[in-house]
Amino acid sequence: MAKILIADDAAFVRLTLRQILEGAGHMVVAEAADGDEAYTLYRDTHPDIVLMDITMPECSGIEGLKKIRQLDPEAKCIICSAMGQQTLVVEAMQCGAKDFIVKPFRPERVLESVALVHRKD
Repeated sequence: MAKILIADDAAFVRLTLRQILEGAGHMVVAEAADGDEAYTLYRDTHPDIVLMDITMPECSGIEGLKKIRQLDPEAKCIICSAMGQQTLVVEAMQCGAKDFIVKPFRPERVLESVALVHRKD
């Protein structure tokens, strides 16, 4: 079981991810609507994994990832992106993301990514 922080500006996406993760026995410790909120919640909750959307208003997933990794260089972040955002995914991986998931989500892919990243200790 992993403690997970979900960061996405769309409430329905957060709900969908929460249902997938909690249905598999993981614990969602917090939800954020942008990268700044994700950073603050990461600092406060110390999750095992962050699932973060790349495209969010105010503070993007890439900016949020950079802030979190500055706070904790060992932070494990999985980036979520829509099709056609390959250059952003590459940038996120260069900034320290451990994996990426393409939207729309397939539950098995979400759980596979979480399991893979959670094992990388």
